Amino acid sequence: MTLALLGLHLAVTGVLLPRRLAGSARLQARPAAGAALWLALMASFLVALLLAAHHAVEPFAHEPAGLVGLFPHPEPVGPVAPHTHDWWLLAAAGAAIATVVTAVGVRAGRARRRHRAMLDLVAVRDGRWGALILEHAHPTVYCLPGRSSRVVLSRGALRLLDERQLAAAVAHEHGHIRGRHHLFRLPADTFALLFGPLPLARHGRAEVGLLLEMAADDAALARVSRSELASALCALATSGAPTGAAPGGPLGPASGGALAVAATGVLARVRRLARPGHGRRGRQLAFWMAVSALPLLPYLLACAPHP
Repeated sequence: MTLALLGLHLAVTGVLLPRRLAGSARLQARPAAGAALWLALMASFLVALLLAAHHAVEPFAHEPAGLVGLFPHPEPVGPVAPHTHDWWLLAAAGAAIATVVTAVGVRAGRARRRHRAMLDLVAVRDGRWGALILEHAHPTVYCLPGRSSRVVLSRGALRLLDERQLAAAVAHEHGHIRGRHHLFRLPADTFALLFGPLPLARHGRAEVGLLLEMAADDAALARVSRSELASALCALATSGAPTGAAPGGPLGPASGGALAVAATGVLARVRRLARPGHGRRGRQLAFWMAVSALPLLPYLLACAPHP
């Protein structure tokens, strides 16, 4: 019964829900919360997978006994309660996953540092825009997040965009930096690395990236208008070269874990900016409580008493 419930949870979170939630207008209305929901689904899937593997290895040691059995407690006098000695196995598995996430983060951090070092050698700082100017004909605007963050404008972008469009693009990149969006992308990228073909991995990574771009768009709207930001997105996306990387050089925004203003979901973002509002924003507390509870749901399925 326990394995059946966990298998159902894996199917719902790993296959059914991702296909249903991909491109959801409700999540796009609150992009930061939407990204958090995708990450919570990934965490819930991982917890369920670990519990299912644990129950499959020791099928007779896990009769449902309630959530109290999950926590370490003194040895009982009578029969050992289920899960009394099992909690540390799950903690070890969680530590292993955290180690993988950390390793991916360290690798991305090193790539960003190398990218910043190259930029500091070849780019020129512009005090007016608070950005580095890169001598490249392809119009591109991107940022390198982290402790020593950088916003980068190519010479082609300065020629292509007018003053208000440039202000919108730079404000978008500062939205990424202030929101620390690279930290949100890290677990999604790691999950996709581990479970590539799974719909939750494929859709989740793409949707988290798109929702974070929309969150940066919202941050930029505090300084510029919707039309200015939308026109900057369209101009950069239709500039005649692939978005997200500068061809012919090592300093494109795709290298070193950079975030580019027009690299992800431009059409969806422009359509969203054209809408008069971002939808309803009520029931915030209930939504965040549900998101926080998602990773705990597999524990309830595995441990709550049932016939």
